[in-house]
This record gives sequence, structure tokens and C-alpha cells, in this order.
Amino acid sequence: MEKSPEQKALEQQQAGRMTLSYRIGWRMFRLFYTVYFRWRVSGAEKVPQTGPVIMASKHASYLDPPLVGSAMKRMLNYMARETLFRFPVVGRILRSWNAVPLDRDRGSAAGLRVILDRLNQGDAILLFPEGTRTRDGKLQPAQSGVGLIVLKSNAPVVPVRIFGTYEAYGRHMKFPLPKRVTVKFGDPLNFDHYREEAKNCSKARLKEIYQEVADQVMAAIAKIEP
Repeated sequence: MEKSPEQKALEQQQAGRMTLSYRIGWRMFRLFYTVYFRWRVSGAEKVPQTGPVIMASKHASYLDPPLVGSAMKRMLNYMARETLFRFPVVGRILRSWNAVPLDRDRGSAAGLRVILDRLNQGDAILLFPEGTRTRDGKLQPAQSGVGLIVLKSNAPVVPVRIFGTYEAYGRHMKFPLPKRVTVKFGDPLNFDHYREEAKNCSKARLKEIYQEVADQVMAAIAKIEP
């Protein structure tokens, strides 16, 4: 049975509300970034407060995921390694935060389905187009996977660029340094024209579209200046 527009609107509104454990973590991280990193946030008002949205961010540090989520006023769905869910306390916290379990050994198909389900429910989800943390602090090429997710959903994409986390806690460092970090949100991107083309194009063209969308997302991230 198809849901009414009123039911869909209510679900999307509820999707953005923080659970109690998420709000506690959100407040703790905001305090941590304020005191230790003297953080700055710009453009948070550009993030839609209801409905599905893909947050596409630069990735330079383990600090990045909670930094993006702490700067937003709605609940954000993160991705976490499936093995972390096996620890009782950690697993309970991750589930209460609606984290998406990813099993890299078995492939990404199951994780993709969960991500699309979350977006269809009106959730916000964080993706890193580069796929992994940068090794030199510079932006890396986008992986086509983010383009696939964008096209298979109806969600707008909000580009996010983070400054300072590589210097504060890059992958070459053992402990975070108290350097200033900044998170900036760009204007939402709409890819409906690509979604329409993808409905009837060849498989070869579809692969090209995935990469084109990914490249455009990465270009939007690169345009955000300090």
C-alpha cells in the first residue's frame, strides 16, 4: 500500500530528529571541537532540515565524520565497519545513531541497499566521494560509487569542505593536535537531468554518467574556499 503524502512528510520530519544518545554525542563533540580545535562552521543553514539529503565531504581525517554531523542541526547517518557492531557497547551506540554497517570483505551491495533505504526514508547520510582519507592533504579524484548512489536516489547533494583536520590529525599522526578546524557547507546540487537520462541510456553511458556526477560533486567541494 502506497503511503500518503502526509505520511511521507511525517516520516521525513521524524527522520531528521536526533535520538537521545545521538544528541548527547552531538553535544559532546560540539564541546570537544569548540574547546580543543576552536572550530568554525559556515553555511550550515544550507542543509535541508527535512527530507533525504546526501552530505558529500572531503575526507582527510578520522575527525571528519563527527565534525560534519556536529555542525548540522539534524541527525546524520554515518557508515561504520560491520566488525564494530560486534562489540556490545559500541554496537549499541552505533545502532542508536542509525549507523550503516559496511562489510568490505563481502562487497558493498548490502551497504548500498541500506544507504538507499535510509535516503528513501528521508534520512541524511554522509558520503566521502574520494573513498578514503587523503595521504597528502590534497583533494583526491572522486570514485564513481557516489555517482551511482546519487542517481539511484532522489536526494539533493550538499558539498562539504573541511579545512585543518589533515594538519590536526592526518593519517600520518598518532595523536590529534589542537589546531583550528573549519567545516563549510556549499549550496545543494540537483542531478535530476542525469537521473532522467540514466533511465534509458546504454550501460556504457550509464557508467560515464556515474563518473560525471561524481566529478561534479568533487568539483563543487573544491570550489568551497577557506
